[in-house]
Amino acid sequence: MSTAELLNLQDPQQVLNPYGIYAQLRESGELLWSERYQQWLAPTHATANATLRAKSLGRIFSPVLPESEWEVFNWLHSDSILDSEPPKHTRLRALVQKAFTPGRIEALRPNIIRTCSELLDGAEEKRNSVGHFDVLADYAEPLPVLIIADLLGVPRSMAEDLRRWSQDIVKMYEFDRTREQELAAQASGKAFSEYISEIAAERKKTPQADLITALVEVEELGEKLNEHELIAMCVLLLNAGHEASVNGFGNGMVALFNHPDQLALLAANPRELSVTALEEMLRYDSPLHLFERTATSDTQIGAISVKSGQKVGALLGSANRDGSVFAGPDTFDITRVQNPHIAFGAGIHFCIGAPLARLEMLTSLPMLFERFPELALAGEPVQRPTFVLRGWESIPAS
Repeated sequence: MSTAELLNLQDPQQVLNPYGIYAQLRESGELLWSERYQQWLAPTHATANATLRAKSLGRIFSPVLPESEWEVFNWLHSDSILDSEPPKHTRLRALVQKAFTPGRIEALRPNIIRTCSELLDGAEEKRNSVGHFDVLADYAEPLPVLIIADLLGVPRSMAEDLRRWSQDIVKMYEFDRTREQELAAQASGKAFSEYISEIAAERKKTPQADLITALVEVEELGEKLNEHELIAMCVLLLNAGHEASVNGFGNGMVALFNHPDQLALLAANPRELSVTALEEMLRYDSPLHLFERTATSDTQIGAISVKSGQKVGALLGSANRDGSVFAGPDTFDITRVQNPHIAFGAGIHFCIGAPLARLEMLTSLPMLFERFPELALAGEPVQRPTFVLRGWESIPAS
């Protein structure tokens, strides 16, 4: 059996903890061909980074069949900046960046602080009532949904729908999805697109100070976003922003609880260590473990020639544990300074929502420990049985 075949995502234990297999995959230092998944695997920092940056490797979206059944889901992806390549990607990114500006993101800071405080009030009340609260359900998970709702100009009363739609859609990215999950993704994609379409139509008539209005109005060299592109961008912001923030925060919190010395260090210095702690949380147990690209022409990655049409899967979780780049790669060190992780990707598909995700997490992390300086686990965390988007379902704390 070749080394690549060691990765078997039908093995629940591997999905829960793939890091031992990752170490074996990295040993050759090169891409590895997986017969099981019919693609190259890029397990090292060098190969994964090269995969993300190679201009001849693209995000080539393959429509889900039958296309009539998946019509909305398919265009939500084919018209998304994430699944586009130049020149379409260049046009979309230029338009979106004119609306999704650093200033617009920074202006969210007071709202993020206020929302964190409100959520912590609720968590504290729950802890005082029943003895514990859920770091995810009561804090980390609602925060990005509420902030993205405010950013888009969607009423907060829709937050539960937004969260459910997002969770349904992203299950399509996993290898072992069920028919029930596929039907839920179809329904949620349709409901989300119809809802955003209605709001966009309203904003054309009555502009507001929100991102949907900005996306409706943005123009670059005579180009504007069409309706599908605008809706796809809003869906991507919710899905990517929500999943990155929640899973990055949740994975990091479990790592902290599993390393009491680091937990105590952060609790004693939440403001001083929040930046390095956050980056280590993202590196140590990354929220995204696989990002696939397809060769549009023969491409050289290290010593391996990838043929046109072949897929390459960048294993980001493995790359971020590469000992040739990170000292003590399996050590969780919240004071780590040299930390060139690629948890948010690299190249033209570097996560457009990364600045917002970082702002949310850099605000919410110290505020959590300032409110609960003696924070401790109140039960066993429950892990999600997913590989591509790695995270937890519940983290009880007191």
